[in-house]
Amino acid sequence: MNTGILIIAHAPLASALRACVLHVYPDAGDGISALDVPANENPDVTRATALALLRQLGAPQALVLTDVFGATPCNVAQKVVDGHQSKLVVGVNLPMLLRTVNYRHEPLDVLVTRALAGGTQSIMQVAVTAPQNQHRKTHDQHQHDHSQ
Repeated sequence: MNTGILIIAHAPLASALRACVLHVYPDAGDGISALDVPANENPDVTRATALALLRQLGAPQALVLTDVFGATPCNVAQKVVDGHQSKLVVGVNLPMLLRTVNYRHEPLDVLVTRALAGGTQSIMQVAVTAPQNQHRKTHDQHQHDHSQ
């Protein structure tokens, strides 16, 4: 059985990340829930909603992903995973989430490792003068390289 994935983040990030994942994995919708936390929402309300979403996933275990350590979504997520067959990873980004969805059939501890790797390995400085996989027009007499 697949691990359920719950994204808890500042509004509208959680829903946006879920929408991006469903663009790549359109059949994964049942296993991924998103909770956008509006500014100034009572944390108890957020926690109750998060617990309901976790139950709705119907998975025996869940990976909860949140955006910023120490912020309300993370604080709520810490309370949500406590006492459940769940793990929490903070610092969610799209590559992390894509890798997580791709490997959600693996054991929870392995999935956490894959999520961390997916998130960190996707962060890099790119110094190229032309977009990748794009060829310059050979007839252009004035090639302008722009660098910062």
